[in-house]
Amino acid sequence: MPLLDLLPAERVHVGVRAGDKPQLIRHLAGMLAVDDGELPAILESLLAREQLGSTGLGSGVAIPHGRTPDIDGARAAFVRLAEPVDFGAADGRPVDLVAALAVPAHFTNQHLQLLAELAQIFSDARLTDQLRDARDAATLRLKLAEWTRAARESR
Repeated sequence: MPLLDLLPAERVHVGVRAGDKPQLIRHLAGMLAVDDGELPAILESLLAREQLGSTGLGSGVAIPHGRTPDIDGARAAFVRLAEPVDFGAADGRPVDLVAALAVPAHFTNQHLQLLAELAQIFSDARLTDQLRDARDAATLRLKLAEWTRAARESR
């Protein structure tokens, strides 16, 4: 399933304020959880993955992601931060564009496909500039949709 299918408008936020990485991850877990009952498992999965190593890719982007048996389908959230946050990326640059994933524990292939799609998205400097310049969440999501459509057509 393509990323955009997992990213409804209500899970795209612009101007998010987070004082640090743990606060940002808590915010993302809240966006990914359908209800309060799922929140602890999603938060734990995101934090556990970060313990293995930072999901900060460099160039101001990060892809925190986790797998948990406590959800029934893959979900994505996207935030553009009001102020960049240190995410422990290898290049030392704080992040301002963050895409988060929560997937069921048994969705190994889909998880890897989604991570690959996000890596392609974030490797396009023109697109990341557009995401940083988008005036609101709807425009940001539209830029992602346009990129996805163009990528599909070029295959």
